[in-house]
Amino acid sequence: MIKSARSMAGLPWIAAMAFFMQSLDATILNTALPAIAQSLERSPLAMQSAIISYTLTVAMLIPVSGWLADRFGTRKVFIIAVFLFSLGSLACALSGSLGILVASRVVQGIGGAMMMPVARLALLRAYPRSELLPVLNFVTMPGLVGPVLGPLLGGVLVTWATWHWIFLINIPIGILGIFYARKYMPDFTTPKRRFDMLGFLLFGLGLVGISSGIELFGERVVSSLIALAVLLTGIVLLLLYIAHARRHPSPLIPLPIFKTRTFSVGIVGNIFSRLGTGSVPFLMPLMLQVGFGYTALLAGCMMAPTALGSILAKSTVTGVLRGFGYRKTLVGISVLIGILVASFSLQSAHWNILALLIPLFILGMAMSTQFTAMNTITLADLNDGNASSGNSMLAVTQQLAIGFGVAVSAAVLRFYEGFGGDTLQHFHATFLTMGIITVLSALVFLLLKPGDGRNLISNRDKKKS
Repeated sequence: MIKSARSMAGLPWIAAMAFFMQSLDATILNTALPAIAQSLERSPLAMQSAIISYTLTVAMLIPVSGWLADRFGTRKVFIIAVFLFSLGSLACALSGSLGILVASRVVQGIGGAMMMPVARLALLRAYPRSELLPVLNFVTMPGLVGPVLGPLLGGVLVTWATWHWIFLINIPIGILGIFYARKYMPDFTTPKRRFDMLGFLLFGLGLVGISSGIELFGERVVSSLIALAVLLTGIVLLLLYIAHARRHPSPLIPLPIFKTRTFSVGIVGNIFSRLGTGSVPFLMPLMLQVGFGYTALLAGCMMAPTALGSILAKSTVTGVLRGFGYRKTLVGISVLIGILVASFSLQSAHWNILALLIPLFILGMAMSTQFTAMNTITLADLNDGNASSGNSMLAVTQQLAIGFGVAVSAAVLRFYEGFGGDTLQHFHATFLTMGIITVLSALVFLLLKPGDGRNLISNRDKKKS
């Protein structure tokens, strides 16, 4: 079932490409929204549907990706996913109205929901656990660069080209992805199982309800009562899914998978720790522009040290995990990230610029280490029977946690605005709050045992010796 070494060598590059496309697209649109709104003759405030339509489509359809890959094969589903993502990108660039743009973003979201989960599932089945750490370490690097590069690239394209290019740049990358997937990606399948349609509706709509409810609290486009009703509806639907999954012979996400302690800790840790890290790419450019008076292009450039730190940390993360283990690393790094996020509450426009760049660089290194450790420990103890479901659940969690980070930090910022005072003070209070939440997330990783994850690095050490 596993392909040759030559063929397997291209698989991590394919997964890295998928991760980069998805993470870049998630952030590049934000900078271009005013220009798109002007072109489509709409208010910039009415353009949020272009973002929400994509994120909700991805969140709802990710659970389906595992079943489709199991049923039709990882290679076939991945190629279709990249094709749909590229087709949606072309349709977005050709959109002449907001309605067509939103529909095109939904097509993009259908492809985006399958691209990265299916690529990671292929990696999970192709490589032994002892080789999974360095492979996922490599794959996640472009995904860390994408959210930082997105706002900067979006500003550059809008300034010196047109907004259409923020979508058109996906097409040549997608064509390369399809070409290399046909050549290098293995076509793994598993025995057929019936699709859990009711479970899909309960689980998917539950996630959409929770995500939408949190976003509505932050945006304040409707009353808090309506936002609360949407949030509670999402929670009720997830509770109904749990009751359904206990009775169904082959549920969408099997509940016994959560009995794997490392998986459960990794999922919960992803949700809470990413509240802080997910808030920084949203809050920092805003504070630099609104609070410090920086231009949009300069604010985008200021995020570059985070990407540089993320890249450099990739060469050290394996050594850190080998020396300290997963438990100590994740607890310590989460506390460090929380302190760094909270430290941004002390920043001022009058400070030396290095006082901001250095913490952002260290934050990038810490985030890179944390993400790699969380992702690998979550998948470490899964077997071939539950790898697909576990991988889909991890993908869903990551997608939602990033959105939660933005939505929660926006809600916290709005909360502090209600007390009056200076705008910069509101940002400072929000950074402090998100930093405290991140420090508290370290408590989740205390549930790990000192020996957890040793199978990911000890076997690798034996090979080297």
